[in-house]
Amino acid sequence: MDAQMKKGVLELCLLQCLSGEPKYGYDVIQTMRAYFPEVTESTFYAVLRRLHKEGAAETFQGSASNGPVRKYYRLTDQGREQLEQLAEDWRRLREITEALGIGR
Repeated sequence: MDAQMKKGVLELCLLQCLSGEPKYGYDVIQTMRAYFPEVTESTFYAVLRRLHKEGAAETFQGSASNGPVRKYYRLTDQGREQLEQLAEDWRRLREITEALGIGR
């Protein structure tokens, strides 16, 4: 898959993954790896950090367990709007490609 296309799809999928309850970063990556096994852990973390930096996701420290304190991610209102826009863009792109006979 083309790198630019994959970048956009990863962002959409990560936003969707974070759209429910807050998730520990490692859990997000394990979920995503099931669908994108060729993507490295560092790539997923880079996208998560960018989403945080841009204001689409926020982080917080979870309660301490037997190990180190965990960083959790959750969507912000901006992130939910971004997810809605990317999902709409994806639906429109699917309509176009299907109309052209791609993906049938």
